[in-house]
Amino acid sequence: MRDAATDATHDPSLRSWVAAANAPGTDFPIQNLPFGIFSTPGTAPRAGVAIGDAILDLAAAREAGLFEGAAAEAAAAAGPTLNPLMALGNRAAAALRARLSALLREGAVPLPHLVPMAAAEMHLPAAVGAFTDFFTSYDHTLRGGRATRPDNPLPPAFRWLPIAYNSRASSLRVSGEAVRRPLGIRGERGGGANFGPCTALDFELEFAAFIGPGNAIGEPIPLGRAPDHLFGYCLLNDWSARDIQRFESMPLGPFLSKSLSTTISPWVVMAAALAPFRCAAAVRPEGDPAPLPHLSDPFDQASGHFDIAMEAWLKPAGAARAERIVATNFRHMYWTLGQMLTHHASNGCNLRPGDLIASGTVSGPEDHERACLFEITLGNNPLRLADGTERMFLEDGDEVTFRARAERPGFVGIGFGECRGTVLPAPEWPQA
Repeated sequence: MRDAATDATHDPSLRSWVAAANAPGTDFPIQNLPFGIFSTPGTAPRAGVAIGDAILDLAAAREAGLFEGAAAEAAAAAGPTLNPLMALGNRAAAALRARLSALLREGAVPLPHLVPMAAAEMHLPAAVGAFTDFFTSYDHTLRGGRATRPDNPLPPAFRWLPIAYNSRASSLRVSGEAVRRPLGIRGERGGGANFGPCTALDFELEFAAFIGPGNAIGEPIPLGRAPDHLFGYCLLNDWSARDIQRFESMPLGPFLSKSLSTTISPWVVMAAALAPFRCAAAVRPEGDPAPLPHLSDPFDQASGHFDIAMEAWLKPAGAARAERIVATNFRHMYWTLGQMLTHHASNGCNLRPGDLIASGTVSGPEDHERACLFEITLGNNPLRLADGTERMFLEDGDEVTFRARAERPGFVGIGFGECRGTVLPAPEWPQA
């Protein structure tokens, strides 16, 4: 089945007995209810649901027998990863979310199974077996291409397929973990190369989707069924070592310049929660080809995209506060997530529950929508911050935070939580 239309769980009049969930602008009102994996001191990681400034402990609520009618779904969600729930698919997840909505709404009996978010440690929400990073922003591709290949700024394949590469699942990290500046090989002017700390560390503001049910190897996924395989969504920072990337990418594309670390937000906003915020696929520039038949579907063209405002904030070491340096929207992306998934599986590649696909840098046409420092500075025009300091690329001690929000008149807006990381100095090369 495709994503369900809006239902009673999206009712804007719903309020929760958790007071913080009713605060204007909260990321986690009762209309959201994202899933994540958390622990508290002395306890094992387990699943929880964000509500206001608290986490409902799913394992404890299940042990209390609160999931009548959704027992199998609750059992799948109560372990140390969300992979079993993802494998059940969106129908099961929506049923569990509906039960949670009933338990948490105003008028229901308050439950004792809440943990303050401030007392919890968050973990990766899934055991990610594979991570694929796409390259699907027209504006990001065009700006970068004008700087690096002015005669042909858009790769020939860009208008025909969602370009991607297989990234590194093992270096995925949850929001809040620090990122160490990498060592690597950089090219030198006039030839030659050297090895040392990255001198052009960047962020990339991205959106990502967790795979729900997968597909058997050799069996493609048609675009009309792609929503059944997209379980939930998070924010993603594709930390990028630009100087290393420039030198290594010519033969086969990025490798060590991208695998240093990738940060994701800890909460998985389920497909059902985003139903009110679907929108039409982006309008293609005049003269661009229509998607090939297998990458075209009426539902995907009419409702396959999401209207999600996304921001990047930068806080230099020692600064009193962070400064917003990017404000963009996911609806600008040239390809939808459904098209990305269908293209990924079109050769029979098997996707599995918990796999992660990322959108690529979410840039838009306006200057404030340039979603990485390379686009903002183009390597020669520094970003000037409010305190007068400048950035060409990230410096040690810089903290980068992503936030996003889905809003639409007539519905309660929902957020994704923070995707945050701080840059640490490069390590010393180990002695033999």
